[in-house]
Amino acid sequence: ICQICQISSDLSLHISGFPSLEHSDTSLHISFLLALRKCSDLEKAIATTALIFRNSSDTDGKLEKATAKDLLQTQFGNFTEGQETKPKYREILSELDEHTENKLDFEDFMILLLSITVMSDLLQNIWSVKIMK
Repeated sequence: ICQICQISSDLSLHISGFPSLEHSDTSLHISFLLALRKCSDLEKAIATTALIFRNSSDTDGKLEKATAKDLLQTQFGNFTEGQETKPKYREILSELDEHTENKLDFEDFMILLLSITVMSDLLQNIWSVKIMK
């Protein structure tokens, strides 16, 4: 994981100020992807989340509220689907709307994702499945 963290850090520094990863050095992309192949599934999930956040954030490294809501629909739809009528889901979105800043940092974004995950129907379905190894 040290290698992936270093490459991820280098990638983040390299693309600082750019709206997408497309503008970064190809060799950095390749190094990152090779390091990511060695990661556990959990490490890949967090790295993917961080990259999606970074690719969607402004040059200041923060995510506009509207962009966060868009990501919930486009990248997290299986967790948000059918939650619209649940009081807890409405409370989470209300807290997002009332967030004092108009932007979310990565920590706030992760808390938002985890809050929605914990109350989602999809998670309940996942808990009901026992995977045999």
